[in-house]
Amino acid sequence: MRHIVSILTLLVMLPLLAEEGNGVPKRSVILAGLDVDSMRVRLDETDAQPLEGIWYYPNEEMTLGIERYRGEHNIGYRIILLESPDINVMPGTVIGYIASSAVDNKYQLWLYSQRDKVTLIKPLQCVATLNDKATTLTFDPPHWKVKVRVNIARFLPTLFNGISIIPEKVDERLPIGFRKIYPEVPGSSKFNRVRYL
Repeated sequence: MRHIVSILTLLVMLPLLAEEGNGVPKRSVILAGLDVDSMRVRLDETDAQPLEGIWYYPNEEMTLGIERYRGEHNIGYRIILLESPDINVMPGTVIGYIASSAVDNKYQLWLYSQRDKVTLIKPLQCVATLNDKATTLTFDPPHWKVKVRVNIARFLPTLFNGISIIPEKVDERLPIGFRKIYPEVPGSSKFNRVRYL
């Protein structure tokens, strides 16, 4: 029975162990004084890359800033919360990081998944895709399920264990993501976000 508990514990820890050594800080930081207006000024003062800008995350009604960041390994961008209806997360909180990959429009994306008082912890990784016009950044968060196989007959027990636990990824679902609202990309819709007067 202890062997089964050890295997189950390892399977629960597997996604967390896969995140080790990626260069992403274990805790988020808060960049004081950052909001939508100050992020626009920061972006206007640089030669912005396609991924940089102010983005809207409709699933959580958050406005985010993505800017270049010099981190460990190949992490090149950080995602900063600028506005949110969630008053428990302060504006200026870094909620994730982005790194380039071998494919031009695919990125490694880490988003913090849990709160710890005023900071965020436990960055989880997924793949993000930037569309051709650099107006949307979509991603499909990791989904896991565990398949358990029981060999009741225990034929050849040294070869076929009594219980096998097989983790596998769940089929892809419709991706969620961010929509760029600043700077406007030529040819994109100017009606990215509903504004009430």
